[in-house]
Amino acid sequence: MSPPNPADVDKVSAAITKSIHDHWKLFLAEGILLSLLGLVAIIVPPLAGLAATIFLGWVFVVAGFAGLLFTLRARQAPGFGWALLSALVAIVAGGILLWNPLEGLVTLTIVLTAFFIADGVVTIIYAIAHRRELSGRWEWMMVNGVLDLLLAGIILSGLPLTLGWALGLLLGIDLLFGGASLIAMALKARSETVA
Repeated sequence: MSPPNPADVDKVSAAITKSIHDHWKLFLAEGILLSLLGLVAIIVPPLAGLAATIFLGWVFVVAGFAGLLFTLRARQAPGFGWALLSALVAIVAGGILLWNPLEGLVTLTIVLTAFFIADGVVTIIYAIAHRRELSGRWEWMMVNGVLDLLLAGIILSGLPLTLGWALGLLLGIDLLFGGASLIAMALKARSETVA
């Protein structure tokens, strides 16, 4: 594979910049909406966690039925049995989340905590192992890993009370910061001149 042509990279970059500039109002509206949803989730984290659990349940159910439909249409395709099993597992997982969303909220919070622990440890190890290649950046990776472990520690130290609010609060923080970044990008794009 040949390296990308710098002229092509510049054309793609210019097209993206122009598109963002032309549609900055849409990005701004999305950023405001995400920020407002994030604030609501931070104010009422149990409700946000429950809503996320129900939404995820429906995603699994719809994806499972779509996978089942496509799998049954391609019975002669290799891996038919595995694809069928995968679709059925998605349907069952979604059904369980929808049947008892409070239990699903507990399970998702535990999975999130396990993710923070695993990601934190791996990120710290990676940062230390590659500190020479990542000079000037490895410290930020280390901080990220430590923050993941701190979040997991906060959730674990407050069990079982944190099960009700941790997922919703973290979702709210993510939505708020994602919305804020879209707002900043939209305002910057509005003021830029595009050729």
